[in-house]
Amino acid sequence: MATITQPLRDEHRELLPHVESLRAAADTVGARPLADVQRAVDAAYDFLSGHLIPHAKAEEAALYPVVGRVLGAREATATMSRDHVEVGQLTEELGALRARLSGGEAEAGDLRRVLYGLYALVKVHFAKEEEVYLPMLDERLSEEEARQMFEAMEAAAHEAKAHAPGRSQGAAKGDG
Repeated sequence: MATITQPLRDEHRELLPHVESLRAAADTVGARPLADVQRAVDAAYDFLSGHLIPHAKAEEAALYPVVGRVLGAREATATMSRDHVEVGQLTEELGALRARLSGGEAEAGDLRRVLYGLYALVKVHFAKEEEVYLPMLDERLSEEEARQMFEAMEAAAHEAKAHAPGRSQGAAKGDG
């Protein structure tokens, strides 16, 4: 049975394999040749900067205000917004590590910490949205309110992707 928030659930489903690739990238550090690690880190960074952070910005601009209104408390999404801040900070740290990737042991520990941290944070963040916010919106939003919210999310994501740093040629695919 399709729900009113099915488009966001579908988007999460499309993003989850990329989230899983964060864990896989961390697993390559110290276990695979430096060239393989570099490719995995590049792909992780492209996903984060070109897809996940624009998705988070779209949530901030369009989803969370609706959740706050429905709950009658703007601050109801503050902890979720804090997750987004942390994802942004860890992505910046990943970008810095990526720029100086040399295969050193201290660097390997930092790289694994950042990638595993991002993986866990994003996985739990998605679960919180899917298990708490989306069922509530399914019950309380009209189809028109949901349509407006998704249009606003799409516009915000498009705007964020247009300004995403460090993107490779294929990073704009898979709008979310």
